[in-house]
Amino acid sequence: MSNAKIAGVGMVKFSKPGQHQPYSVMVKQAVETALKDAGINFTDIQQAYASYIYGDSTCGQNALYTVGMTGIPVINVNNNCSSGSTALFLARQAVASGAVECALAFGFEEMQRGALSSHWTDRESPFDAMLQQLDDIAPEAPAGPLALRMFGSAGTAYIDKYAANPNIFAKVAVKSRQHAVKNPFSLFSNELSIEEVMSAPQIYAPYLTRLMACPPTCGAAAAIVCSEAFARRHGIKADVEIAGQAMATDLANSWDNPMDLIGAKMTQKAANEAYQKSGIGIDDVDLVELHDCFTPNEVITYEALGMCGEGHAEQFISDADNTYGGRFVVNPSGGLMSKGHPIGATGLAQCTELVWHLRGQAGARQVPNASVALQHNLGLGGAAVVTIYKAC
Repeated sequence: MSNAKIAGVGMVKFSKPGQHQPYSVMVKQAVETALKDAGINFTDIQQAYASYIYGDSTCGQNALYTVGMTGIPVINVNNNCSSGSTALFLARQAVASGAVECALAFGFEEMQRGALSSHWTDRESPFDAMLQQLDDIAPEAPAGPLALRMFGSAGTAYIDKYAANPNIFAKVAVKSRQHAVKNPFSLFSNELSIEEVMSAPQIYAPYLTRLMACPPTCGAAAAIVCSEAFARRHGIKADVEIAGQAMATDLANSWDNPMDLIGAKMTQKAANEAYQKSGIGIDDVDLVELHDCFTPNEVITYEALGMCGEGHAEQFISDADNTYGGRFVVNPSGGLMSKGHPIGATGLAQCTELVWHLRGQAGARQVPNASVALQHNLGLGGAAVVTIYKAC
């Protein structure tokens, strides 16, 4: 197996529910942007993976047919919030194995306002066992919607275990918004103060406020993955490769505490496998796009990825090692917190952002001399995908 190349990327600016175009229109724009970026035709694509979670079973075909109808396999992917990276994982795997030479991964979502909720209340939920476990290990956790309970309880557990200052969650939100100001694809472009974040309406006691949670949004993104031989034949520069990638699901001990219940252990497993496959360690990484659906998850993920030691996230944040001038630039896009989180598109939007930086095309937010990037995309239920990109 050989490393797959990123031939082209594209995305649309995400929008609030009710202010978006139909998903097929957004997909057409994102895919055609990626094709133009790669310099190839849609007829060159041999296989496609469509990522989304809110929609009927062949929405991927319906969306892609707006670009072309060439008879290629189209596989619909639903892996909760890690769906976009799962589509990329499958496209990369198909190319690296030699099954195809050029594959398309694209993702999209039309979301509704408010907290996430299940659309299938007449059957067993994939979260029933997780919520029961949360009740058992954190019986004092307040009631609330699924995501708030899970990530809010994990944040509380982190503060309690390490006696950290709860303002670290606000500091992360402030950092992310500072980055977003320079990103024309960000939904929010005004800076925040720690005081604003801490005094915002509380959405989950005792620490989580509205400005520590990402908004539901609608959008689309795409990435074209190809082999080195395909790139040469088609004159594609393909100067970014996937150096290592791994997906992990929950382990037998993943539900021992609220932090592991939201994916810390499977993130650590996926990261370690990606480091091993790529021969690249965390200290070699210049920038990171990680899954900051809630700021407590960003804090917990710092440690799961090995960016700092266990219980050291507060010092890591205090030292500004998560921003420009520090050890890593985390979420130069502004992250899900600022850009939005249209679930099926998120992982591919992260990919797009990192590719732009590795090519030196990120404009005012460009991470200087970026050569290695890491992507983390998480879905409860669960799956964590860690991808390492290298400029070549």
